[in-house]
Amino acid sequence: MSDPIGRRSYNGPAVLSWGFRPFFLAGALWAGVAVMAWLPVYFGEIIISDAFQPMDWHAHEALFGYGGAVIAGFLLTAVPNWTGRLPLQGRPLLLLVLVWLAGRVAVACSGTIGWAAAAAVDCAFLALLCAAIAREIVAGRNWRNLRIWGAVVLLLAANVLFHLEAHLTGDAAYARRFALAVIVVLVMLIGGRIVPSFTHTFLLRQGAVRLPRTFDRFDGISMAVSCGAMVGWIIAPEDQMVGLALIAASGMNFARLSRWAGDRASGEVLVAILHVAYAFVPIGFLLSGLAAFVPTIPLSAGLHAWAVGAIGGMTLAVMTRASLGHTGRALYAGWGTQILYAALLLAVMTRIGAALVPQWSLVLLLVAASAWLVAFLGFAAIYGPALIRPRL
Repeated sequence: MSDPIGRRSYNGPAVLSWGFRPFFLAGALWAGVAVMAWLPVYFGEIIISDAFQPMDWHAHEALFGYGGAVIAGFLLTAVPNWTGRLPLQGRPLLLLVLVWLAGRVAVACSGTIGWAAAAAVDCAFLALLCAAIAREIVAGRNWRNLRIWGAVVLLLAANVLFHLEAHLTGDAAYARRFALAVIVVLVMLIGGRIVPSFTHTFLLRQGAVRLPRTFDRFDGISMAVSCGAMVGWIIAPEDQMVGLALIAASGMNFARLSRWAGDRASGEVLVAILHVAYAFVPIGFLLSGLAAFVPTIPLSAGLHAWAVGAIGGMTLAVMTRASLGHTGRALYAGWGTQILYAALLLAVMTRIGAALVPQWSLVLLLVAASAWLVAFLGFAAIYGPALIRPRL
């Protein structure tokens, strides 16, 4: 992904020159704000005027608020490079950002304005994003990336179902799992491209002989098994046959990760973090599968391995790398960036620990939340100035 194509035709504010700029910054800020709001909500100290039960609001804003922003930022930057077309920028990009922001306000006020109005405003963001991506893929005849577009369409469907299920039943459990599964599949799809690709580039510079394996039949089978296991998990997460499928998917994703030569990339932090983040995909499958057989392993352990580790970790890794490269800075993880990564890893380990060790859950939850704030508000503080200024 590079800047020159877009810069030739754009003279407006730098922050609106590429999709990653406003959406990475807004997503990171929202990741922090939403968790800061969630803690007092969780402890019953404040009440949000929304139509969701507290757990649903937390999950919705993590998946569709933060997740939606980062997915938009990545795709609005990647798709123009895949298609060779100009990026969405200027007023159209600003409009999309404002629609995303309106969705956050509408969801928070859904108890006042009504669930249907909130759903319409909130779902408009992903609908517009789907339309923008489809237009670029069709215009550029880049049919290979229809799979990515299809995953975003599924995320839109999950958001619609989330609002409906929360309104009709009071608990959007199925839609929560559906949305999480879609984003994990996106991590597997996009991670399956960028992790071996960036590792390959780094190892070539080092003169390494053993390079990552390119996408082949094994990767396709692994994706198919993982998607099938995810469907079962959405429908019946505690079923033991589903548990076996999840454990099988875990093994295949561990094997897939091992083919990307991550052990040889430990000297490059920006590459190593991609491997570490992807490792939480099979860890999530394993914990979710074991939950069907071991009563002391709750569903939330695997769920947060995916949500905090795989999604949070992979998005933070991509956000830092893309922000450096696309703003003209060296691809180097300084101490500040390394602290962000360490905080994210502390957040996921303590959040999983809070699920597995209930007697320590309160302390571990507080540590996890604090570490999450360091990771994402830290990203906004360190990378925000570069995201709003012109490319060096």
